[in-house]
Amino acid sequence: MNPSLLIELFTEELPPKALKQLGEAFGLRLQDGLVRAQLIDKAAADTRIYATPRRLAVLIRGVRAKAGDRTESKKLMPSKVAFGADGKPSAALAKRLEKEGASTDQIQRRLEGDSEYAFLTQTIPGVTLAAGLQLALQEAIAKLPIPKVMSYQLKDGATTVQFVRPAHGLVALYGSDVVDVSILGLKADRVTHGHRFQGVRDIPIASADAYEEALAAHGQVIAAFDARRGEIARQLSAKAAELGATLGAESDVAPLLDEVTALVEQPSVYVGEFESDFLQVPQECLILTMRQNQKYFPLFDAAGRLTNRFLIVSNMRLADPKNIVEGNQRVVGPRLEDARFFYKQDRKQRLEERVPQLARVVYHNKLGSQLERAERVQLLAGKIARTIGADAVLAERAAWLGKADLVTNMVGEFPELQGTMGRYYALADGEPAVVATAIEQHYRPRFAGDALPESEVALTLALADKLETLAGMFGIGQQATGDKDPFALRRHALGVIRILVEARLRVSLFDLVNEAFSVFARGMLGDAHTDLEIFVLERLRSYLREAGYSANEIEAVLCLHPARLDQVPQQLAAVRTFAGLPEAESLAAANKRVANILKQAAAKGESFSKAQAQGMKDPAERNLFDALRNASQEATPLFQAGDYTGYLKAFAVLKAPVDAFFESVMVMVDDGALRKNRLALLQDLRDEMNRVADISKLAA
Repeated sequence: MNPSLLIELFTEELPPKALKQLGEAFGLRLQDGLVRAQLIDKAAADTRIYATPRRLAVLIRGVRAKAGDRTESKKLMPSKVAFGADGKPSAALAKRLEKEGASTDQIQRRLEGDSEYAFLTQTIPGVTLAAGLQLALQEAIAKLPIPKVMSYQLKDGATTVQFVRPAHGLVALYGSDVVDVSILGLKADRVTHGHRFQGVRDIPIASADAYEEALAAHGQVIAAFDARRGEIARQLSAKAAELGATLGAESDVAPLLDEVTALVEQPSVYVGEFESDFLQVPQECLILTMRQNQKYFPLFDAAGRLTNRFLIVSNMRLADPKNIVEGNQRVVGPRLEDARFFYKQDRKQRLEERVPQLARVVYHNKLGSQLERAERVQLLAGKIARTIGADAVLAERAAWLGKADLVTNMVGEFPELQGTMGRYYALADGEPAVVATAIEQHYRPRFAGDALPESEVALTLALADKLETLAGMFGIGQQATGDKDPFALRRHALGVIRILVEARLRVSLFDLVNEAFSVFARGMLGDAHTDLEIFVLERLRSYLREAGYSANEIEAVLCLHPARLDQVPQQLAAVRTFAGLPEAESLAAANKRVANILKQAAAKGESFSKAQAQGMKDPAERNLFDALRNASQEATPLFQAGDYTGYLKAFAVLKAPVDAFFESVMVMVDDGALRKNRLALLQDLRDEMNRVADISKLAA
């Protein structure tokens, strides 16, 4: 087997939030470069990626020392141009061969179609590892997703290079041999460097495969990001269990775990604590302070309440970590004191007294201040509450106070706590609990999988807040385009969809959109009602695809532009059940045929009303008329009761009469009255069968 190749770029401390992505990009781009150089096969690539705060590295097994030679055949010109009548090479061919650095011995004459051409066949030597790696390194460095490039001078004091952080070492080993490559002013060797304080400074690597073990044994460094993350997670879980505590929700812990993994090379977990008096401050404030500012892991009791202990992930492994623990405890105290001070200061003024201050906060230069927005959301919340049967007074009160915490000290320091602090301050002011909860929950759902608001008042405010944003931004022409969505309009639209569908609110989307536009001052917005409705329905398509419905099933329902999104899941379930019936395929095809006939008739200016039995001549059309009438009588009560599955099933009996109709009846006959009556029958058939979904779409 071919030897392994190791590349390590040793740097100053890399940005922690970008480290994992940088490591993966560096390793995979090097791999791809070697694949292009034909030094490895992509299908068989065996690559291990390393990333620590001070290094990006990759180990690729089974690398060739030299790519195989390849034969390349190039069409030069027609043979009649390349050769004279005597068969000797022409001046044109000689000139081309000189340019290619080739000889006439490499020329072949081959037919291509009806003509003969001169082809140059050459053997292209395979690239050497040093040459292929040099190019791959340059390309990998150039294409790294660097958040911010840093310029720095090399040791010669004259040369300036650019990279994410200054680089100080380059290791390139092929088996046990150093590969002669260079990058960023560094020439490759075999020496790496251990942990800044606890490892051997200079570590010669004997061979590429010895890299990881040598760093661990002599450098006190866990080189692989995932291995280091796993070790931190293990230590955190063990220490939390030892203390009878938990780390909190995995979704909250994972991002911090990634970040601290990018800050340490040899992790050790220690326990710290703070004064229990701080627990009188809302725990969300303390948690955010510890996680965001200090990178600590707060600990919780079995009921999910914050304790006064936290876990520290240190880069130092010590028998006695007393100094580390005490130092971190001294640091966290003032941070928590700041949070307590902000909370106490904020409590001195009621939320309702802060609302006028929103006039100084610009929402959008075309849409006014946050106070103007609060007035619109309050008006819209009242309208929605009355529509869905929620308490309009409480909904309007929650809407009026909903953004007041934006001007508090705590939210000014931690914007992530907007809504959360509003709830605490509202409760402290004696506001109804349902109002306080709505203030916190009206931002939901904030991301995929997030919980919905829980009460009708909270649902009302969440809808009003999102719809006001959507109407306002669409009305001033700030729609999301391509991958640009600075106002998170897709997220707002998905939030509206989830609330209407999952909370089963019996309200029309189109009515909601109209109400949302109505709360803006006349002339402030352009007419974007239809654009917004289409935008929401497009997001609904994506939502339903993720729920497992097929494109045809979704189109069958959404092509009818349903106003009640809460009914869409039941409609889709009915369509899916109908599609499984033996008669479904034939009826879907017939519906498609009916749609085409009616479309063509409309294009010719045909007009007709309801089908009349007395105008029918062929027994097949009378049979279809009677069968449709009977099926409709059975189906209509089911539709009115919301039994959409039963409604569609009721029309399965039409398969035979529909098939017979198309076998024996000509629709577009010369007799005008007969033609109109038959078209009317088909229109009745289409109208009755497609109240839940357009069945013809299942035949697409």
